[in-house]
Amino acid sequence: MEIPAEQGTVSYSRSCPFTAAVNVNRLLTGPASEKETRHIEISLEGSGIRYLPGDSVGVLPENRCDMVEEVLWLLHCRGDEAVTDFYGGALDLRTALTSWLMIGKMTGATVKSWAKLTGNPELAELAAPENRKRLDDYLWGREFRDLLEQYPVQLADPQLIFKILPRLAPRLYSISSSQALHADTVHLSVRVVRYESYNRERLGVCSGQIGERTPPGSTLPIFIHSNQLFRMPTDPSTPVIMVGPGTGLAPFRAFLQHKQAGCGEWPMWLFFGEQRQQQDFLYRDEMLGWLKSGVLQRLDTAFSRDQREKIYVQDRIREQARQLWEWLEQGACFYICGDSKRMAPDVEAAMLGAIAEHSGKGADYASGYVAEMKKQKRYLRDVY
Repeated sequence: MEIPAEQGTVSYSRSCPFTAAVNVNRLLTGPASEKETRHIEISLEGSGIRYLPGDSVGVLPENRCDMVEEVLWLLHCRGDEAVTDFYGGALDLRTALTSWLMIGKMTGATVKSWAKLTGNPELAELAAPENRKRLDDYLWGREFRDLLEQYPVQLADPQLIFKILPRLAPRLYSISSSQALHADTVHLSVRVVRYESYNRERLGVCSGQIGERTPPGSTLPIFIHSNQLFRMPTDPSTPVIMVGPGTGLAPFRAFLQHKQAGCGEWPMWLFFGEQRQQQDFLYRDEMLGWLKSGVLQRLDTAFSRDQREKIYVQDRIREQARQLWEWLEQGACFYICGDSKRMAPDVEAAMLGAIAEHSGKGADYASGYVAEMKKQKRYLRDVY
């Protein structure tokens, strides 16, 4: 569900975004951090856009100019060739590769289409159904230009590119502000993805655009993505437990701002984790200020690289297992935001262990307890 700009006017969406001015783009992490996380403030002035804590901002990214030009060169195309988009609109090939098509990440469908176009037997074998694992391994860390370099062919009909490449999708970022406190802006907390593979420096399509090509005064096409499954409790006195390592902190900053603005009296407990306290404690002064003022009742941090043995948020949960159980028995809602592959399952396992031990009723009871929390919408996750 997308929130309309104003009653009776157009709804901003992927196909009709709001062109928003960027007011602030500043680094959150320290100079010695292994990560680059940025705080972004985007103006909503004149849009009529409304959002709630738990919602996300959809950003329509553009591919980097240098990558687009490299792809054009590898395709033996000029860039001014006329093509039509997925909806029949007229544009040129350079625009299509910049704003419409995904060239910064490879898909299996692209490899299969390129195998048919080139007729290359090695690529056809890679794309065969029985070689799914090999194909997945090949895709990781590669971009469309890597495929073109390895298996070159001239693109005789530029329109074919729309059958080869998927559409460039919006990126969703959890909102890290409350509109009750910031009426005309929306805040994001964005980690810029950088890594090296196959002797190339890689950069996230949208996070790289935000990190390198979106200074204050520039614009971003955005829309609001409503998340009805990640809302604060309707009862303003319900306790709230929040687990948000890294940029998983974003929606919980919005929750805390919402409370600061006087929208509720929820007792709030935050588990936050990152690599190093001195370099990676996102919004440190705000968090400590909320703890001092009573907006935040408890703050447990886990900085994994500050000691020989790595400590994560799930370890802090195990350390605080008895108090966690007491909060849950008081009707607390439990929220997780962040990595779905390792963090979220590890946090759930720690929670199950706390329930099993301190209820005195064991693992089966804990599983049933968490299942009931899910039914009651007291256990909510925003993981990716």
